[in-house]
Amino acid sequence: MKKKDYYDILGVSKDASAEEIKAAYRKLALKYHPDRNPGNKESEDKFKEAAGAYEVVSDPDKRKKYDQFGHAGADAGFGGGGHGNPDMNDIFSNFGDIFSSMFGEGQQKSKKRGPSPVRGHDLFKEETISLKSAFLGTKIEVSYYHFFSCETCQGKGAKAGTQIKTCTTCKGAGQINFQQGFFMYSQACGECNGQGFRIQSPCDVCKGQSRVQKYEKFTVTIPQGIFNGAELRISGKGDAGVYGGGAGDLLLKIEVMSDKKFKRVKDDLECSVMLTYPQLVFGCQIDFESLDGSTQTIKIAKGTPVGEKIVIPGKGFKSLRSNSFGDLVIVTQCSIPKKLDADAKKSLIDYSALIGTSAEKNDGYIAGFFKKFLG
Repeated sequence: MKKKDYYDILGVSKDASAEEIKAAYRKLALKYHPDRNPGNKESEDKFKEAAGAYEVVSDPDKRKKYDQFGHAGADAGFGGGGHGNPDMNDIFSNFGDIFSSMFGEGQQKSKKRGPSPVRGHDLFKEETISLKSAFLGTKIEVSYYHFFSCETCQGKGAKAGTQIKTCTTCKGAGQINFQQGFFMYSQACGECNGQGFRIQSPCDVCKGQSRVQKYEKFTVTIPQGIFNGAELRISGKGDAGVYGGGAGDLLLKIEVMSDKKFKRVKDDLECSVMLTYPQLVFGCQIDFESLDGSTQTIKIAKGTPVGEKIVIPGKGFKSLRSNSFGDLVIVTQCSIPKKLDADAKKSLIDYSALIGTSAEKNDGYIAGFFKKFLG
């Protein structure tokens, strides 16, 4: 019986590259694999046929002889069983790497000669400051526990003069591979806990972990104009890395407390000032104490209404994104006495009689009709 052409079996041209040949065989092996076609003799034959063809054309020397002399030039493979009827065990033995990459395991992990440095974790902490501290800028003391590189073993995890050896069970891969029929799978090496190495003589201080936990306290400068919820990243103040890896950072979130008199609106500093009715009517000058404790004199114009905003440029919060400053915004309010003595009450009624009880017409307000005083 005439043997089939190996290139035809694989479905590739005679000048196909090694990668094209390998890809074609992988496709056929996947299609006709016995575990996918249990009890199917035809699929098993095609699976063996593809393996026999691949065994020859994937080998440069055998391929050269086959191209020149045909089947007669190809050496018998698979332990002498011939290319036309290879044994299943021989197929898996010779082409195990192809089946491993085909069915999930992929390339074997590179061997570890020792611990790989790993960067430490970033840490998160919240600190609370007053609105005044945010306005002026301040310094706060931050304290917390975190990991430091072990000074005794210099972050190596092992006693001085001792060696860290590659795990003999997994050969440094950190995992053990298994094959069950058609499927390949792996699991972490139990001997080295997936690390790929073993520390024979761990450091007495860090117990082989390469770092220890300590308490640290230091001062942080809070910039002028910091806003509520802002995060400051302090480089290198997180956990130390493992086995010599770089330290993480500390993320410091700033919470700004509310203030009874002042509030922040964007970069403006806003507050209310309580005035008497005559002060609003006649106008006045008042001394005003700002958030930073400085005293300023502000002018209230004649006939200033309640809710008027008096803006003092450049006296607000410093912008974190530029060197500019917001404004100080003062909102006028009127102090309304709840109790009056007899003389004050008579004077106010006389005043009301003089100016009348009808407000100026204004399209933005609802008109009211006066009936009588209740007091």
